Amino acid sequence: MTTQIDEHLRALKPQALEALLGHSLLTTASASDDDLGAILSLAEIFAELDRNGIRTPLCPQELAYAVFFDNSTRTKSAWAGAAARLGMVPVIVDGSSTQVAHGETAEETGAMLGMNAHALGIRHDLILGEGNAFMRDIKRGIDSYLAATHDSRRVPIVNLQCDVDHPTQAMADLLHLRQRFPGGLAGKKIAVSWAYSPSYAKPLSVPQGLISLLTRFGAQVTLAHPEGYDLLDAPMDQARRFSSESGGSFRVTQDMDDAFAGADVVYPKSWGPHSLMLDRIAANRAGDKAALVAIEQSCLRQNARHTDWICDERRMGLTDDALYMHCLPADIGAEVSPGVMERFRSDLAREANWKVYVIMALLAGAKVPFLAQRIRALISN
Repeated sequence: MTTQIDEHLRALKPQALEALLGHSLLTTASASDDDLGAILSLAEIFAELDRNGIRTPLCPQELAYAVFFDNSTRTKSAWAGAAARLGMVPVIVDGSSTQVAHGETAEETGAMLGMNAHALGIRHDLILGEGNAFMRDIKRGIDSYLAATHDSRRVPIVNLQCDVDHPTQAMADLLHLRQRFPGGLAGKKIAVSWAYSPSYAKPLSVPQGLISLLTRFGAQVTLAHPEGYDLLDAPMDQARRFSSESGGSFRVTQDMDDAFAGADVVYPKSWGPHSLMLDRIAANRAGDKAALVAIEQSCLRQNARHTDWICDERRMGLTDDALYMHCLPADIGAEVSPGVMERFRSDLAREANWKVYVIMALLAGAKVPFLAQRIRALISN
């Protein structure tokens, strides 16, 4: 056990750990290669410590506050589990219960939370153009309060999913892939595909996070979706640039079979049609609930034109014995067949569990000075 942890600790660059102190990761694309390397190594260290029953109370009795403006099961559990393992007190609230619903600005909310919280997680993912901007405004409010009161506390923000990215999910997915392919992702064929869902118009942030992260590691990434389900320009541009820099590749197809052919990994996941997701912005800003309901129904009707976009046994047969991945919950019988889901059920649980350790890495990296030394002390005790 200690040998593996020692290897990860030796791989940590002191300057990279120092750069994480006080840092809020709001997109993976904004993180340097050293930042990502340090976060991933820390997550693997925390996972190994946890598997061996070594407690990690590095932030005792600090308040880990999380605000969710969208439903969640796995991410709420991961936030609570990560905070508790670090000795923090997790508090999770529904975003509709905040004063934001009554007109308080995000910066004002940030100042109020900054008075007491020691870390803040936020999920704000449903409306394009709003979630990530909201997080940045919250951060300004917290930072302004701390500066004005000469408070030296570090209060990092963790993006638990926004309209642009889902960093903790994408990094958890990457860690799962590192376990499957210890030799690295260079040359591995990964299909990130739209899939049919009858339930609701899901955000774009998961596929956007995947294409802008996995292309940094030399993977050959194919994005597949029907016409009208385009992603935002920024993550598309990032995917093209990162793939060029890493020696990988990135392409787009409107044929799910084409994306699956010869793939090593498939990640079929629904998201809402681009134009209608944009229509949500004006309706949300106007507070027009009837329009939001109508847009949602239009999204589902458009989805229903593509019920054949399913990850089933036939499509898995086109792959190179691919690993099936999903952020969960998957729409069984729509996004994925029951047989494929059952075959990969244990893999999906392992994939999901990495999010706990990613959040631990983000929190500890942002809050704990001399973190490598502190971890070594935990092992020796």
